[in-house]
Amino acid sequence: MISRRNTIQKDLVRNAVYEMKRHVTANEVYESIKEAYPTIGKGTVYRNLDILVEEGALRKVEVPDGPNRYDFTLKNHYHVRCVKCGEVSDVDMEELPAMLERIHDTHGVEFLDYDISFRGICSKCRKAFM
Repeated sequence: MISRRNTIQKDLVRNAVYEMKRHVTANEVYESIKEAYPTIGKGTVYRNLDILVEEGALRKVEVPDGPNRYDFTLKNHYHVRCVKCGEVSDVDMEELPAMLERIHDTHGVEFLDYDISFRGICSKCRKAFM
């Protein structure tokens, strides 16, 4: 992990992700900050999100067919994505370490990281379609 100097913009971005307490898109972070700091640029927010991920302060959750999300929970964990609204949430279960050992032993790959994501329909969307 590379550490760079702290800037006001980087602090604004980090704090916005932590304050929203969910898996947010870069655009959601930008819109949140822009309310209080209308002169901040979208590129500044996106660049600082990437820096915070590189430094290990945030985790990027890559979402197939959707915008990437940013997560403040740094330990390895699983996610579920709603197929209706696209919301991403944490799955409340412990990591399965034996699974990684088995995959490594079977394929001889040295894993650096993983992102396991389940698909489902969130409670808000289920209620809306009932």
